[in-house]
Amino acid sequence: MKYVIGIDLGTSAVKVLLVDQEGEIRYEVSKSYPLIQEQQGYSEQDPNVWVRETLDGLAELIQARPCSPEQIEGISFSGQMHGLVLVDEQGQPLRNAILWNDTRTTSQCQEIYQTIGEERLLDITKNPALEGFTLPKMLWVKQHEPDIYERASTFLLPKDYLRYKLTGQLAMDYSDAAGTLLLDIEENTWSEEICQALEINITICPPLVASYEQTGTLLPQVADVTGLSTSTKVFAGGADNACGAIGSGILEEGKTLCSIGTSGVILSYETSNHKDFGGKVHYFNHGAPGAYYTMGVTLAAGYSLSWFKEVFGEDEEFDDFVHDVETVPPGSNGLLFTPYVAGERTPHADAMIRGSFIGMDSSHRRKDFVNAVMEGITFSLNESLEIFRNSGKKVDTIVSTGGGAKNHHWLQMQANIFNATIIKLSSAQGPGMGAAMLSAYGCGWFDSMEDCAEEFLKVEQTFTPQKDQVHEYEELFKIYQDVYVQTKGLNERLASYRS
Repeated sequence: MKYVIGIDLGTSAVKVLLVDQEGEIRYEVSKSYPLIQEQQGYSEQDPNVWVRETLDGLAELIQARPCSPEQIEGISFSGQMHGLVLVDEQGQPLRNAILWNDTRTTSQCQEIYQTIGEERLLDITKNPALEGFTLPKMLWVKQHEPDIYERASTFLLPKDYLRYKLTGQLAMDYSDAAGTLLLDIEENTWSEEICQALEINITICPPLVASYEQTGTLLPQVADVTGLSTSTKVFAGGADNACGAIGSGILEEGKTLCSIGTSGVILSYETSNHKDFGGKVHYFNHGAPGAYYTMGVTLAAGYSLSWFKEVFGEDEEFDDFVHDVETVPPGSNGLLFTPYVAGERTPHADAMIRGSFIGMDSSHRRKDFVNAVMEGITFSLNESLEIFRNSGKKVDTIVSTGGGAKNHHWLQMQANIFNATIIKLSSAQGPGMGAAMLSAYGCGWFDSMEDCAEEFLKVEQTFTPQKDQVHEYEELFKIYQDVYVQTKGLNERLASYRS
């Protein structure tokens, strides 16, 4: 039997999956690490911690002896998007990585618009200038830490830095590069126009490769530390959402993904890079050959629920915390939640907005609040789905992954709010499985990614819309959409009181 490894470098942990030729996960390791949040809006991590925890995870896998090191043919990666890692000529990080959920760069986004122009930026990158993207972070360092910026030889995204430390080769795949605001999506090249306009030396941009391309083999010192073989092939990998799409079988027109992790994503497959959504949703390169995807993002999806649990059920297991939500009717007995606890991205690119509970009274119990949080997250994702449908896309089947796929009540809620059949796969490791599939395809196990998906991915359960609840949620969704408009001004006035 042959094996591949998928490494998913997430925001809170790195997950290492050992997958066999039939798509079965034979061993799994997770290593967590903290966020560094020195002040409001800042979110950073030490890149060397990613490397250390990944090496520890790989070593643990080999020590468990699920197979011999020589049976592991390839390794590939999925990684958190947008994070900025600046390295010097020796490949050492010059500062902590600035992560995707860091919101310090509002003025840099304005600078990009003023210099490039909003329409021209959309023409080139297909995406608006948002605080989470990489380019604003680079401009922030250039302005506030000029000494560090001047010493930077190359910028990388998180999983690309990790892969560099494992192979010694610098590269970035197209799916991650598309989230930097520096890639010309139609030409699939770094944009000289943007770099010149913002006085960025284009040589700081790393070589571009496809997600399934081989980018070296393991360094001898990495093999020594982990027990892996130096002959193990290493493939570029992709952005977490691109890999999540692959690991969920979103590999043809009409397929849609709902992924609820720290952030939440509604993602739909596209065969063309010429569509125009006017910046309302993101438009990125897929990890599959010649493909793209449109994507709407809820900035604090699963994070909203984990925040609420941390405050009101810190010592409880998740299943205990949510065990009685199925008794709560649609609308949570008149309680509505907006998941803007860290700002919002789609359809409101607003770093200042904050969450709300609307309609509280003394009859409400904790289960009503938990259910309202689940509904609010799903309503936010439905706003992205509505944009897709209004553009003419047919969406009747959605693969649901992440934390939102762990609770049957929440899966049925998604079916009712989205008015679509929800599919739960037997494997919930979307991005990690997607990374493993890229490796399997790169190793030549399959003629296409579709063939790989047919072998690796299996449906566990489906949830169909309940007509009476679909109607109730359609009316509740209209109320939900009013909350942003009604609270935007209030949140701007409250901003100065935030610590």
